[in-house]
Amino acid sequence: MTAPDGLLVVDKPAGWTSHDVVGRVRRLARTRKVGHAGTLDPMATGVLLLGIGRATRLLGHLALTSKTYEATVRLGATTVTDDAEGEVVEVRDASGVDDEAVRAGLAALTGPISQVPSAVSAVKVDGVRSYARVRSGEAVELAARPVVVSRLDLVARRGDELDVVVDCSSGTYVRALARDLGASLGVGGHLTALRRTRVGPFDLSAARTLDDLAEATDDAVVLLDDAVAASFPRRDLDAEEAVALSYGKRLAPSGAAGLHGAFAPDGACVALVEDRDGAARPTVVFRPA
Repeated sequence: MTAPDGLLVVDKPAGWTSHDVVGRVRRLARTRKVGHAGTLDPMATGVLLLGIGRATRLLGHLALTSKTYEATVRLGATTVTDDAEGEVVEVRDASGVDDEAVRAGLAALTGPISQVPSAVSAVKVDGVRSYARVRSGEAVELAARPVVVSRLDLVARRGDELDVVVDCSSGTYVRALARDLGASLGVGGHLTALRRTRVGPFDLSAARTLDDLAEATDDAVVLLDDAVAASFPRRDLDAEEAVALSYGKRLAPSGAAGLHGAFAPDGACVALVEDRDGAARPTVVFRPA
């Protein structure tokens, strides 16, 4: 039996790529129509959102939400990849860096900032992934991009290792935060552990391990209607509006900012809509008539 349309909140294990997890869930859910929102590096663990069936159309929109991470930064060493999986290129003594300096460095990386992504990343340069160019021997310099780090707090310290909590916008590289913190302190730094604890409204409390999913995949799915209701503001339609929207027709504007879920009288989500140019226009239609 194929799993129902909806979202799976997976607690990704270390050592797995996001694509590995998708492949595993495709077999468990008995469908090829599975995708993920927001890639996690193999070394990272935690919340990975997967869409099944029609819910794959949600993924590009869910990836634009805020996220929370627990991370460990090691001061005193710089690596090619800005994390523990890369070759160490420089080592410095970090014993003189006190907590006050660390907190000041974290504060400087908080708020709207301009961040240069890690060179070994999925950012495309002339159509080719940056990490592929680096691995082929190219020197890659990526352009800075605006991101928002709403929280970057030191929660524990063990010598040169710092445990931090990060709330940030999509597109933020925590590896780059580790790199930039170390650079600002004059000793270098890299990421040694990363766990994503939240993507938008979905956190670890709703996450299932792959072992859990092997036993009961269907029961773990957040059904499409519930997923939209949890992720977007709601607009309730009358029967006539629901039919019109299911055909892709525009409705009168609601006055709501951004995307919102439009629901038929029976509680089914018809579409994601957005007010543009004086009308509510469908961005994604889930239930055509």
